[in-house]
Amino acid sequence: MLEGVKILSFTHYLQGPSTAQMLADLGADVKKIESPGGNFERHWSGFDAYMNGVSVFFMLGNRNSRSIAIDLRTEAGKDLIYRFVKDTDVVVENFRPGVMDRLGFGYERLKQVRPDLVYCSCTGYGSDGPYRDRPGQDLLLQSMSGMTMLTGGKDAPPTPLGTAAVDQHAAVLAAMGVLAALVRRAKTGVGCKVESNLLNAALDMQIEPFTYYLNKGPLWERSGSGLASTFHQAPYGVYQTLDGWITLSMSPADKLAKALGNNELAAFTPKDQFHRREEINRMVVQEVRNRTTNEWFAIFAEHGIWYAPVNTYAEVERDPQVEWNNVIAEVDHPEAGKVRLLNHPVRYDGSAPPVRRAPPLLGEHTREILAEYGVGDAEIDKLVGDGVVVASPAAHAR
Repeated sequence: MLEGVKILSFTHYLQGPSTAQMLADLGADVKKIESPGGNFERHWSGFDAYMNGVSVFFMLGNRNSRSIAIDLRTEAGKDLIYRFVKDTDVVVENFRPGVMDRLGFGYERLKQVRPDLVYCSCTGYGSDGPYRDRPGQDLLLQSMSGMTMLTGGKDAPPTPLGTAAVDQHAAVLAAMGVLAALVRRAKTGVGCKVESNLLNAALDMQIEPFTYYLNKGPLWERSGSGLASTFHQAPYGVYQTLDGWITLSMSPADKLAKALGNNELAAFTPKDQFHRREEINRMVVQEVRNRTTNEWFAIFAEHGIWYAPVNTYAEVERDPQVEWNNVIAEVDHPEAGKVRLLNHPVRYDGSAPPVRRAPPLLGEHTREILAEYGVGDAEIDKLVGDGVVVASPAAHAR
């Protein structure tokens, strides 16, 4: 879908690589510009997860791209980037504000080379402002955006999400911004600087509760009875059954009364479910404890109650809808072996875009990319010998 779109990716960690990967999944030619020692995510992985020494963290965010390793501090390295930019549609970067300018690759400099360039900056807080130089990281932004104050019980500490949702949402917003800028450029011939930051993304994820706050004032306190949000009616949360757990969401009190066999619940109005939510929720908690999870599945299905299992990852993996949606893709990697990754999340005419390339080795495509820009073998050998670029010797075997 984006075949023919050429992207230079100066990205590391998660927010930037995920942005570039979404565009690469759609067919763009993404060239990942790495340092000679390899970018951060090659040398770190959550859960200490490596496969034959290859970082799973790197592999989850860099498929369908090509790697070229360049020492950007050298004049020869800078010259290569300027040569690439002349033929580039999009630059994606997620260095701290100011770093790309110091390297000579800021938006104002690069649009002199390619006036209609789409330049996407992914930052923690924005490219300027009082927090410009603060470290931007998912957990930090969950905290400062108010997100952690929404979750957890009344007497428990504020609870962050157990995944880097802010990073990933910021990446989706960045990719959306790039696509919008490309559409505008196709119509007008004018380039654009696109900016996506973690702070705005974290607030955008809270569009419902934060907008309630802005227009009606402070939300309810975190629940003392297990309600999962500070603004929904009861029941809304995870409930303990006789042998496990079940999740209930936004069901009318009259339906609940019949399903739970508790006539007292039938007296509550929809407004009561908001304003007497703790009282109602405690009643639901007591009733749900009396039957097994599977018994409740059958009862709630019969009565049209919104419910869901509380799955482990092992159960998610085996879930028939997850299998039907083709959510998990298997990729052959030359060093890691068979790697299982989350597939591109959107379907186009019923299908996910194919995985064209496994996450690249460091400098795997250095020679290939340089040759595409008219750099001859002798000059490539000199660039390698001078340490300006790194070319993976394993690349020839692929």
